[in-house]
Amino acid sequence: MTYWESTEPGAGRRSPRADAVTDARVLDLSGTWRFRLAPTAAGTGEAFLGADFDASGWDEMRVPSHWVLEEITPLAGGPARSLLGTAEGPLYTNTAYPIPLDPPRVSTENPTGDYRLVFDVPADFGAAVLRFQGVDSCAKVWLNGRELGWSSGSRLPFEFDAPIEAGRNVLAVRVHRWSSGTYLEDQDMWWLPGIFREVELIARPEGAIDDHTVHADYDAATGLGTLRVEASTAATVEIPELGIRMPAGETATVAVAPWSADSPRLYRGTLSTGGESIELAVGFRTVAIVDGVFTVNGRAVVFRGVNRHEHHPRTGRTLDRETMLSDILMMKRANVDAVRTSHYPPHPEFLRLCDEYGLWVVAECDLETHGFIYAGWEGNPPAEPAWRDALMDRLRRTVERDKNHPSIVVWSLANESWVGETFGEMRRWLDERDPSRTVLYERDPSYRDSDFSSLMYPSLELLELIGRREEPRGGRVGMHGLVFDGSAPPVPASARSAPGEVSDADDERRRGLPFLLVEYAHAQGNGPGSLSDYWRIIRAHGRLCGAFVWEWIDHGLTVVDDSGGEHIMHGDDVDFEPRGGRFGLHGLVFSDRTPTPGLVELAKAHEPFLITIDVDGVGGVEIANDRHSADTADIRWRWSLSDAGVEVAAGDLDVLPLAAGMRAQLPLPARVRELARADGGDPSVLTVEAVLADDARWAPAGHVLAWSQAELASAASSPHVPAATLDRRVPASAPSVPTAGSILRLGPGEFDTGTGRIRRLGALVLDGPTLDLHRAPTENDHGQGETNNIAAVWAKTGMDRMLHRVDAVEVADAMISVRGRTAPAAHPHAARWSMTWRVDAGDARALVLDVVVDFEGPWADTPYQHRDIWVPRVGLLFALPGAAAEVEWLGRGPGETYRDSFEGSRFGRWRSSIDAMQTPYPVPQENGNHVQTRRLRVSGDGIPDLRVDGMPEFDFTARRWTSLDLQRAQKPHELKDSGRVWLNLDAGQQGIGSASVGPALPERYRMPRERTTWSLRLSAG
Repeated sequence: MTYWESTEPGAGRRSPRADAVTDARVLDLSGTWRFRLAPTAAGTGEAFLGADFDASGWDEMRVPSHWVLEEITPLAGGPARSLLGTAEGPLYTNTAYPIPLDPPRVSTENPTGDYRLVFDVPADFGAAVLRFQGVDSCAKVWLNGRELGWSSGSRLPFEFDAPIEAGRNVLAVRVHRWSSGTYLEDQDMWWLPGIFREVELIARPEGAIDDHTVHADYDAATGLGTLRVEASTAATVEIPELGIRMPAGETATVAVAPWSADSPRLYRGTLSTGGESIELAVGFRTVAIVDGVFTVNGRAVVFRGVNRHEHHPRTGRTLDRETMLSDILMMKRANVDAVRTSHYPPHPEFLRLCDEYGLWVVAECDLETHGFIYAGWEGNPPAEPAWRDALMDRLRRTVERDKNHPSIVVWSLANESWVGETFGEMRRWLDERDPSRTVLYERDPSYRDSDFSSLMYPSLELLELIGRREEPRGGRVGMHGLVFDGSAPPVPASARSAPGEVSDADDERRRGLPFLLVEYAHAQGNGPGSLSDYWRIIRAHGRLCGAFVWEWIDHGLTVVDDSGGEHIMHGDDVDFEPRGGRFGLHGLVFSDRTPTPGLVELAKAHEPFLITIDVDGVGGVEIANDRHSADTADIRWRWSLSDAGVEVAAGDLDVLPLAAGMRAQLPLPARVRELARADGGDPSVLTVEAVLADDARWAPAGHVLAWSQAELASAASSPHVPAATLDRRVPASAPSVPTAGSILRLGPGEFDTGTGRIRRLGALVLDGPTLDLHRAPTENDHGQGETNNIAAVWAKTGMDRMLHRVDAVEVADAMISVRGRTAPAAHPHAARWSMTWRVDAGDARALVLDVVVDFEGPWADTPYQHRDIWVPRVGLLFALPGAAAEVEWLGRGPGETYRDSFEGSRFGRWRSSIDAMQTPYPVPQENGNHVQTRRLRVSGDGIPDLRVDGMPEFDFTARRWTSLDLQRAQKPHELKDSGRVWLNLDAGQQGIGSASVGPALPERYRMPRERTTWSLRLSAG
């Protein structure tokens, strides 16, 4: 068996050890190497190992990097070029292996990169260690012609004793794209081979510290921290701030401030010998599960989390410190306080930043075997003894490298790897090696090796049951997690269940465990919805210790077309099978790290302070500090009062510092009641904010952490009824409706006599409306495969090709009434509608439009194929002149909102260009909607403004292309200006959900297939 097909993890390597910042000499070998790609594991042969080998004709290769993202000579020869989009370039799969499922063997066709570096070493460098921080997927290493060994485990470091020579040295590395390790790394990401993390030569002087372990516990009852630092050699521990100077191995107990994500207190010091000094960054904390609740430092922890792959659109998993820090700053500012390192250990610098800036970390081992689902899990490595050493090696290297980070509070054994006896051995080793942290493994239905019950993508209803410890018996595995539907057969209580089985004892133990939602709210495309709904449930139950959105960033890669334009490439852009399609575009930030609207919603759902404004009776403001440990001394509490979106007053609330977990009740400021509107128009809106009082490391002063709003009526005012709804009478001097050829005139409006559509409103030329029941499907509308694929139902039932019939255009009582029917070809379901126009009783320059829509025919359980046809939107579509350019509205904003994703957007007055209102999803889909709109004004050079008032509210979108254009486009650059602006004024639109992986859209966020009415007032000028 060849080494790259061995189930052993490597050979010749040094024992794994803690990552550390050292003052020992380090020679960074990053830079330009020489590289040649070969078609098989034989590489280019043995010649490149020679000291005098001439590699000048080889490609130049940046290290660290992935060769598939660089311009190199392809296997067929010719000039160096990009491999993007080809089978030799980056490949994306979700679950399927890109090689035959024949473990541990791989195909003969195995692209292999030979790397060569010539470097100089100072004569006084001394003994050294050669460290590779990350190589994908398997590498053999030679130094000066001598074989040092080989290693697999792509996201894990490995080291060799380095027989360096003074002066010139030759380092040769052979990297195989495919290896036995490939079967352990099926982690829903691009397959990106190469030396993608740093290569370093580290001096090992006399007295060097090979390894060290920091034990830093905290006693919440006494406020004392206990420190013990173990070292591989005699050394001295110094923590000047605590007055500690002691030999390694001894213990000191002192008063300390504990470490937590919201108070990341680090005590810095050194561990020193005569030959080396390494930095210590000590955070004192104690992790424990108490009565089924996950705690740190004696207080319950609720992770406000995200899953994070390492990704950059140009460099793949090669990240610099600035990019890592950018991620952390964005997370902190969005109220994210926890990261699951899906599905492998990140670059060690990222964990140092988590310690420093404050993020809880669930550190996951570099292990996933998801693709064995295609073999019914036969041969799954955790269940095969031959793979034991490889799996244990990956865990040891994870734990030993990262054991000293206070931010890591949970070790995760693997992701989506089903079950096997090796997991039990991994857990037993962890219990002995590091009992200070808890252990997670989500996929085993017995949870016998996990300190948490866990699940992916539950419905809201199931999560509520889990919170109450009343969930059904689990055990059946689906594509993305366990299915808790009571279907698992019971195992007698007297029997120990085999892997994959659940005994009564297992089930009872599971219900007593804290529950960790490791993945939910799949953020693919427009979405996810229901984030605040999930968090209302999480906050209500102590068993629920948090949740991690899937995931942080889109996995798009930047490509440049022939004209120099840049676009985002996804799996479907690669000429290779199998491929995971667009499934990798599932982030809260786009590939370039621009926030999506989903991140705005998440920041609201994650708020660390809960602000409740009570406007009934005497009124008041309740503030709850939902932080883990920090008080509110760093917070300024601001209030503002606005009328029709315009601020009329503002001030500060006087709030004494609240300890974590405490609440305070405050009266409304007297000025608020005095200034509240009493004229029956738009009500005053009170906003209360929690902002940083001073600059923090992660955000400037004034950064908003939490906010709440409430409509406020004064003592003299009645409940809010917009002026537009007060009078539906026809004016006493109602105008007649004259006819001039093909035109009907009503007030400021001109209508087509045949269709009843408005052609002109005052001096504004427009066209419409037509009943609009369609939207361009979102990624969540497509579901997962055939599960929850409502987009397929829409396509098969003609929802995107509705035909309109006008049954009558009637003129009576100074009104124009248009009746008709909208339906698709070939199907019997339809919508009957009426649109009635009249002059507004309060303003003869305005028209009021009343719309009634009734659904008829079989929308549910259709006679053919028994389909259930959900209605994506119920609305009106108008065409405006292309000169329309700006939109101003009173409602939720400034970003897009939907009926299940609006709570992160404030009520106010907003302004935007129409072009800026389009959310640039890399796969075109429905976007840019705005719910709860009360007023709208559309303007542009050379045209009158269009004004729309809701009676009381409406949804709107405005774009330069139609929903059909959005649906047909594959890439954003394919969307072209149609010469018109298409304005939707809707009763509503279906919610977004997260069914691309997850439950179906909740019923309450669907458009009801029942009589729907809404009214609008329109004017121009």
